[in-house]
Amino acid sequence: MSFSILRLASAAALVLASSGASADTATTQNLEISGVLMEKAGPSLRCPSKFGGTITGHGVSEQVGRVAFVATDCITPSGPLFNFDQGRFIIMTTNGDQIFAAYSGQFVPTGVGAAYIFSGATFQITGGNGKYSRATGGGTLTGGQDMITGMGTVQLSGKIHYKVD
Repeated sequence: MSFSILRLASAAALVLASSGASADTATTQNLEISGVLMEKAGPSLRCPSKFGGTITGHGVSEQVGRVAFVATDCITPSGPLFNFDQGRFIIMTTNGDQIFAAYSGQFVPTGVGAAYIFSGATFQITGGNGKYSRATGGGTLTGGQDMITGMGTVQLSGKIHYKVD
């Protein structure tokens, strides 16, 4: 009789261990987001340059669906270039999950009006909420912006690593 109880306890322990292991399964996948943005630049006391930007936008991703995003960064003019750093953005999915990331890079003039493009711009995923609560990863930012209107486009291209429920 005690042998049967021991077998039953062992089987239960194996089932619990396997269900716990599946809850900790992680996945890494491509993260591609294309969107449009609007940036409002102006004074920012949090920035060493005392100048920064606030960005809002929306886009679409094959991996996470439709998204909206908000971001802030610090901007430092350097001749005809603009360096941006201390960037933080939140990508919000339609189901309420969010991805948090840091970013930095440079705006370079194209020579056409007030059009600038991103150069050497990268992002690093720092977490999130919902299914992305401990997400990591990163990649590159491409796109551009009209420095007079603040209107632009952005593409995130990289990898995201997160736990699967």
